[in-house]
Amino acid sequence: MLPFLLVVMLLKVDVVSTVKVMGKGILVMLCGTAGVVLGAPLAYALVKSKLDPTAWKAFATLAGSWIGGTGNMAAVSQGIEASGTEFGLAVLGDNAVYLIWLPILLSSKNLSARFNRFAHVDPKRIEMLTESSADLDRDDEKPAMRHLLYLLLLGLGVTLLAETLSHTLPEVQPVLTASSWKILLVTTFGLLLSATPARKIPGSHELAMALVYLFVANMGARASLAGLKAQALWFVLGAYLWIGLHGFFCVLAARLFHVDVHSTAIASAANIGGAASAPVVAAHHNPKLVPVSILMALIGYAIGTYGAFAAAWLCQLVA
Repeated sequence: MLPFLLVVMLLKVDVVSTVKVMGKGILVMLCGTAGVVLGAPLAYALVKSKLDPTAWKAFATLAGSWIGGTGNMAAVSQGIEASGTEFGLAVLGDNAVYLIWLPILLSSKNLSARFNRFAHVDPKRIEMLTESSADLDRDDEKPAMRHLLYLLLLGLGVTLLAETLSHTLPEVQPVLTASSWKILLVTTFGLLLSATPARKIPGSHELAMALVYLFVANMGARASLAGLKAQALWFVLGAYLWIGLHGFFCVLAARLFHVDVHSTAIASAANIGGAASAPVVAAHHNPKLVPVSILMALIGYAIGTYGAFAAAWLCQLVA
């Protein structure tokens, strides 16, 4: 199910349109991604003495969620063969931070005047951003049975190709295994397909979201609570230190590139919360930014797997 999910999820990635409308916002998002990747080993190094030796896999799994979304989280956990306990830690840290971080992103709207002065934002940028975003608000054709069959054929074909190629590539234990290569190949093939007419097939987003819910329910059923009691507090503490580094990178990028608070909040939400949270933050800041927030979240899906494996490698070095 997972490789198929990644393919249909990535088909709607529209990098060109998103960069055209929100180029500087994308830079902030990428800096936020860098904060997640670099913050993972730093936070892990501070708390690793209180955690199990394999807890770096929990940090890597959470990095998948914080750069992309639930699909990336599941993909990375499978690629590095995280245990139920490690996946449970990642889920715990994700929810504990989300309860604090989402209100911060929403309330940042109240600081717009001071933040925009701090970042030296051109007043015309907000008006230009909302006008350009309106062009992205378009309805797709309703999916028919043939569209679902097309998506099924693409997903299975890409999965079979990735499975075949993954066993021919060199392994670098414990991060780059055959399973990791398969996930990376599926992600790459999905991105390549998004640049073809395949991205116009209706129903890919709806099907991907349905599969996400099924996969999350399945992963949740397999998550183990055993061993969490002794590690939970320290892991959550590390996650809060980690999210602070992400926020610092986002604010620093906003200052360097003169980006408004609305775009900065959406960029962070596209990383940390993904497609579920970015539209919520966008709707609170400016409803006209909802379409571009969804596209930014999809770009997070696109880079999430790569970034999380990079974080996994760095955390493994610290371990």
